[in-house]
Amino acid sequence: MTSAEMIPTALSIETSDQSNDLRSSPVKKMSVDEMLQQYCGEFGKWHLRHFVLTNLSWVLLGFHIMVMIFADHEPYWSCHAGSVGSGCNAAATSICQLKPGSWEWVGGHGGTTVSEWGLICGNKYKVGLVRAVFFVGWMIGGGVFGHLSDSFLGRKHSLGVASALNAIFGCLTALSPNYWIYVVFRLLTGFSSGGVALCAYVLASEPIGPKKRGAIGMCTFYFFSGGIAVLSGIAYIFQTWRYLYIASSIPSFLYTFLVFPFLFESPRWYLVRGRVSEAMKLMSAIASSNGKHLPEGILLALDEEVNNESSCQGRNSQDERLENKGGARVGSIVDIVRCPTTRVRLLIAMMLNFLCDFVYYGLSLNVVNLKNNLYLNVLLNAVGEMPAFVITTVLLGKFNFGRKPLTVATMWFSGFFCLIASLMKNVGVWKILRMVCGVLAVSGMAGTYNLLYIYTTELFPTVVRNTALGFTTQTAQMGAMLAPFVVVLGGWLTFAVLAACGIMGGVFALVLPETSNQPLYDTFSGLEAGLA
Repeated sequence: MTSAEMIPTALSIETSDQSNDLRSSPVKKMSVDEMLQQYCGEFGKWHLRHFVLTNLSWVLLGFHIMVMIFADHEPYWSCHAGSVGSGCNAAATSICQLKPGSWEWVGGHGGTTVSEWGLICGNKYKVGLVRAVFFVGWMIGGGVFGHLSDSFLGRKHSLGVASALNAIFGCLTALSPNYWIYVVFRLLTGFSSGGVALCAYVLASEPIGPKKRGAIGMCTFYFFSGGIAVLSGIAYIFQTWRYLYIASSIPSFLYTFLVFPFLFESPRWYLVRGRVSEAMKLMSAIASSNGKHLPEGILLALDEEVNNESSCQGRNSQDERLENKGGARVGSIVDIVRCPTTRVRLLIAMMLNFLCDFVYYGLSLNVVNLKNNLYLNVLLNAVGEMPAFVITTVLLGKFNFGRKPLTVATMWFSGFFCLIASLMKNVGVWKILRMVCGVLAVSGMAGTYNLLYIYTTELFPTVVRNTALGFTTQTAQMGAMLAPFVVVLGGWLTFAVLAACGIMGGVFALVLPETSNQPLYDTFSGLEAGLA
């Protein structure tokens, strides 16, 4: 045999030996949570940087949502100079009682949409309508971006698209030539805002370890409340609604171009899409940035591969129904409904989110009925939410308080102060006390609002997590859609309705299971195995 003939033979023998060595070397399969706990760190330098950069989008989200309070409020009015005897009475409780032309808006005709388009008296319903339409858009956007972020687009790129659309639609809103075009642009802004809220929360929380996820997740909403507080200052500077929309939308452009490129995709999304090598590279980067090391011989795997357990109604009855292209699994709302466990969870989560948003936005928008300084009221509400975040963060983290009892407690806390406020008149010292009760009530429901993002995220597996969160977000926005109309009721009745909803929500929360310190399951198999 010639040397030329011997070389390939030797190479084939050597390659065969190497393959046998690789096959014989043990590879330990681990879930994302296990790898974070043992090797990468549950919350380190990498997590902090990624968490802050991702959640800056929540600051801007506060701008896009709450700008309606300032843009659509009814400004002060006064009698025309020299209008004595012309039918203007400065003591009148409503301008609808006055003779047309006998009064004028303080600050000019174009200060708000109400003064520019005459959204008063018989047209007052249009204020509630445009606010409701915004949440219709949010409802649609939550569903669309929930599916996109679970499927081919991913969490990161869905967030980028939604943020860019928010900036574009926000600026175009300022150019609205009439009320109905304004309604259309608010619908579109609501659509993109629903995507920002959903994708930013999941993208920020999925890489965090199970013991830190609850407490750190609560910190997300400091960004949202901080955004509302900053907005009250922006609105004080830009007191014309068109300039206010531009000023509150430009930061979204800056976020898209200056911050978005530094974000990372979720390792869990990579994993369920079958892109294990990319998930491993990211986990290695997380470990390195946190001053740790990812050893050889370990590999990320789905829950079912790690646990080697059967799934909901058997492996073939649920997970194998998921779309499987190139190793990727993508679930839908149908898969959630098919599984009895997730079906019940979805129904309860939908009801809780509906009631929570109804009360939260009802209280937030109700500041216009308190007849105090609007800018100060909005600021106090935003700042008043922050102690609730501190308390819930401490209870979730240091004292390991469960999700369920804390959800019940915060909803009942809010309902109680709404009930007290409904018994007070809006005059004299009672006016101040009612405002205090309103701040306390909104802080309690803000705690629930934040908890439900954490809770809902933990109730469903990765393959349908954003889809489930998107669907519950849709039902939440149905509550938010109705909130402007309960605000129109005014007086004690608004607070009474909100009190009943808060108390009812606490009762529904008692039905859900506890998820504290439980892993974030990737598949239906892992979820059912964890319950076994």
